[in-house]
Amino acid sequence: MTGTQSSPAPTFRLAYVPGATPAKWVRTWAERLPEVPLELVAVPVAAAHETLTGGEADAGLVRLPVDRDVLNAIPLYAETTVVVVPKDHEVTAAEEVSVGELGEYIVLHPLDDCLEWDSLPGQPAVSRPETTADAIELVAAGIGVLLVPQSLARLHHRKDLTYRTVTDAPQSQIALSWAGETSDLVEEFIGIVRGRTVNSSRGRAAQAAGGEAKPKRTAEAGKAGGASSKNKSGGGSKSGSGSSGAKARSGGTGKAASGRRQTPKPRRRK
Repeated sequence: MTGTQSSPAPTFRLAYVPGATPAKWVRTWAERLPEVPLELVAVPVAAAHETLTGGEADAGLVRLPVDRDVLNAIPLYAETTVVVVPKDHEVTAAEEVSVGELGEYIVLHPLDDCLEWDSLPGQPAVSRPETTADAIELVAAGIGVLLVPQSLARLHHRKDLTYRTVTDAPQSQIALSWAGETSDLVEEFIGIVRGRTVNSSRGRAAQAAGGEAKPKRTAEAGKAGGASSKNKSGGGSKSGSGSSGAKARSGGTGKAASGRRQTPKPRRRK
């Protein structure tokens, strides 16, 4: 069998933890790199580190902190912390509350909690729920309240539950993280999440593909350049305006300015 076997098309795998919202960046990726499919990999918070270090994803939207000795991380944004309660709970009388105002309630603390507490707020529960989803079920049953990032409250939305902002609670930060050296595709995604333009963010990948990212010369720019060249050579509108100025200075028409026809010839008598 002759010929060379072509290498498979590259794919960018992006892991994301519950509550992270990669949709807008995924859309931008599809617009800029349609030839490189982006594959989303949903992972629990506890599995994010292993997913990245094990090569199951090229990068991930994870919650800080991460092991900086092993993973690179770029903080993206911090989330508002809210308390999830039943709709008829007395906490709902205010638009926001403080941690101190929750002191009399049982505050659930699931094993996958992503908030870093110096000391746990409220009254302790008999046991810790295994997951945030389990804790949401207990809140709906009237067994305590739950403090989570707002994105998780929305993710686990129920008609019988609501939430209020907690003004002084610790916040969870979402970061873009990856293991090892920064590949060209990771560099591309960094450019997207940081809001770089297409010309500034595609340089490395374009070079890897055998090209260079150069500003495009539009048709309008080409026309403008052609017009400029004509003007410099004396064939443009400036030449015409100069003739008009000569007419004005001569005080007559263009014909009067000519030496041959300055005086009209007399008519011959028959």
